[in-house]
Parts: sequence; C-alpha cells; structure tokens
Amino acid sequence: MEFFRNPNIDFLGKKWYFLAFSLVFSVAGIFSMLFWHHIPYGVDFRGGTLVYVKFSHTPDDNALRAAMDHAGLRNAKIQRYGAAPDNEVLIDLDVQETSEQALDKGKTQIINTLETNAPAGKLDLNNASSLAIKNHLLDKDPLHLGSDADQKYSQQAQAIVDTRDKAQGGVLGSFDQLKGPVDPAVVASLQDGFYLSDFAVRNVEIVGPQVGAQLRKQALLATVYSLAGMLIYLGFRFEWIYGVAAVVTVFHDTLITVGFFSLTNTDISLTVIAAILTLIGYSNNDTIVVFDRIRENIKLMRRENLSEIVNRSINQTLSRTILTAGLTFLTVLALFLFGGEVLHGFSLALVIGILIGTYSSIAIAAPILVAYQDWRIEKGKASGRNARPGQVVAR
Repeated sequence: MEFFRNPNIDFLGKKWYFLAFSLVFSVAGIFSMLFWHHIPYGVDFRGGTLVYVKFSHTPDDNALRAAMDHAGLRNAKIQRYGAAPDNEVLIDLDVQETSEQALDKGKTQIINTLETNAPAGKLDLNNASSLAIKNHLLDKDPLHLGSDADQKYSQQAQAIVDTRDKAQGGVLGSFDQLKGPVDPAVVASLQDGFYLSDFAVRNVEIVGPQVGAQLRKQALLATVYSLAGMLIYLGFRFEWIYGVAAVVTVFHDTLITVGFFSLTNTDISLTVIAAILTLIGYSNNDTIVVFDRIRENIKLMRRENLSEIVNRSINQTLSRTILTAGLTFLTVLALFLFGGEVLHGFSLALVIGILIGTYSSIAIAAPILVAYQDWRIEKGKASGRNARPGQVVAR
C-alpha cells in the first residue's frame, strides 16, 4: 500500500523552515525549564505524599484548590483520578517524610481541610476506622451484650467498613445503606456518634526524597546510556556522522517532549520516562530506515550530489513512514483519549514524541548529513582536495 506514487518533494529546500520550527519549540522549552515551570517532576522523583480521595458527587476542582490554599497547602496539586463517574481525586502534598506518622499527617490534613461543616462532638463515619467504630459501639452497647460485647461489636464494625468500602464504593450517602448487613440497633446508635461527610480518603502513599533523587539519577543515566549505545551502534553500522546525526535528532525529540511537559506544567513521572525511552528507540528506528535508503542510493547514484540523493531517499520512504507512524499515532492517541488519568502522562509523551520523532527523521537527521558533506567539500577545496558523495558513507 502506498499513499504516494513517485513523490518528488524538496524536503531539503525547506530545511530553514524546519530549523525555525525546531528552534522556536526547543528554545521555548529550555526557557520554561530554566525560568518558568522548571522540570515538573512528579512525586516519583521529588518525593511527597499522594492522597486518594473519593467524593459522593462530582468534585469542584476550583473549590478544592481554594480549600487547600485556605488551609495553607499552597503546593498541593489536584487532579482527577480514574473514570469520571467514580468522582475520585488525587491530591499531591509536599510532605516529604517516610514515617507512619507522615501517612496519618497527610490523611489528617486533607480531612481537616475538607470537613468544613462537621457537627460538634461527632466523628465522620466515611473516614472512621473499624477500631473507632468498635470503640463507639462498646461505649454505647446498643445490643446490651455486656461482657461478651468485644467480639460481636468487632464483627459489626467490620461489617460497617466492608459495606462502606466494598458495597458503596468508599462513601456512604445515608445510614440506611447499612441496614441489612448491620443490626438496626447498631445503625441507630451510629447516628448518635457519627455523621456522614461527602468524601472519604481511600489511600495514602509516600515517596521519600532520597528515593526520588535516586530515581532521577537512574532516569538520567538510562537516557544517556541509550543515546551512547545508539551512537556506537550507528558508528559501526554506517559511519560516525550517522551516529552523531541520530543522537542529535533523538536529543532534539527528547528536548521538545520534555519542554512541552514543562510548558504545560504536566508532571513527569516514571511512566513518562518509560515513554521517552520508548520514543528514543522509535525515532532511531525511523531514522535508520532513511539512512539505509540513503546508503543504497549513494551506490546507485554516484554522479548525483548528496542533496539530491537524500531528497530522493526521503521521498522513497515517505509512504512507509506515513503508514508506520500513522498507525502508531492512532494507537497512542486512543490510549491518550481513553486510557484514563493513570496513563495520561505516558500516552501524552508518546503522542508528542511520535509526531516529533517522525518529523525529525526527515527534517533534522537528513540535513545534518548534507551539512556535514558541504563542510567537507569546503574543507577539501581549501586544502586542494575534492569530496565525493559516497565519502559520507562507509562500509
């Protein structure tokens, strides 16, 4: 299948437009990383506390941010989590401790921030532990069990928690929802000591700052090693200039992708690093296809100059590039649109990276080869020697 039959597009003739496009986005990304949003590390890299909150209604993100600011949590990041009907929110707190107390601290901060109309003297049943519920029942003894109450009320407390967390998705909307699994007398007693908020803290996770720093170092090393490996491989496979061109191209792709995350202030997590490493391989593969065709055409078109050979090679691989990149792009676009919040950063990096990686194989890698040969020709003229098109390729 071919999209084009014998195309003859002068890609190298438009290299200055390509260069201007790349410079604008690269410089904008660099300025954002240096002066504006910097590199927006996710909690995986900078450390912090993640609090997962479920609401009984669709949460108002602006109201949540206002509540966080009012409570002094000005560095908190709020994002929707899971499917929209689940009404779940992920709150990223800048609490960089690793003790068990830090888990309770993060949970307590969110509960205190969101419980603005709590009745005096009552506990929130949606955020109460089974132990707190059992202690209340032991104190009130609604079933009049006397000395045998501990085991019975432990079972009733666990039934309440299970109904809340499993049957009702984590948030009770009414005490009537407990009827059936829980004794009616116990339900009546709960209304004396508890009330129902419209949210529940489902989980708390912590990443320590030392772990985050180690992950940053490992992510950087993984990227550097992959670039060095490509340079060595292409140096043997073709010639060193091809390796340099491929590494510059991939660095260009990575810079623009990370710059986009910085410009949009989107967190860079471990999954985003995985996507970037995937793109390094993807972009490199696309570049090698073009390089391979250039090498073949140099042997067949010895009398042509390198610019014409490169243009011909890009045109000959254009249909293959569109088919491969297009199908891959449609896949990751579907992942971005329907993959949910958990895969948002990963799929966004792939969407941006595939577009830029396909573009750079044509607009960045190929012109570097031509620029290198032009430099060799000028150097040869200055020294009284001439360079041939085939000299840019070895083996």
